[in-house]
Amino acid sequence: MTEPDPGSAPLLYSEGNAAARIALERETRGWSTTELAARMTKAGIPMNQTAVWRMENGKPRRKITLDEALGFARVFELPLEELMSPPLDGIDLQGRRFVQEAVEAFYESRDAQDRLHRAVTTIAAYLKAHPDSSTGIHTQCLRLMGEERDARALTEYIEDGGYY
Repeated sequence: MTEPDPGSAPLLYSEGNAAARIALERETRGWSTTELAARMTKAGIPMNQTAVWRMENGKPRRKITLDEALGFARVFELPLEELMSPPLDGIDLQGRRFVQEAVEAFYESRDAQDRLHRAVTTIAAYLKAHPDSSTGIHTQCLRLMGEERDARALTEYIEDGGYY
């Protein structure tokens, strides 16, 4: 059996893809090569700006060690397999930035919803132990929120025992 010609087709997972993805992910986040190097160093992979630039643009391109690849995956919050795969066709830098912003907002929203649910269930448990506090809880919600409609919505979550 003969070995495939390494130049015949692009590899699905390759160091060249990783270099392109590093540049793309860095640019999507609006980071300079200096900022990415600082984030890598903070993540435990000491790196300087020149190393990042040479990985992305060098002729010949600087090789990426396995530890560095794992560090980039961690810094970009991507699975290593995703970092090694070719960039997506059909989406430009602006589109990737929009998606990045939506993903970040999604996770922030989910985290906020989880926090709200925990707070509401804690208050619901408090009300079980202190049933005479119901009016005071609503009044405190109204004072802090300033809007009767919003305070009523929150107290309904509390009365239902949770946000979800």
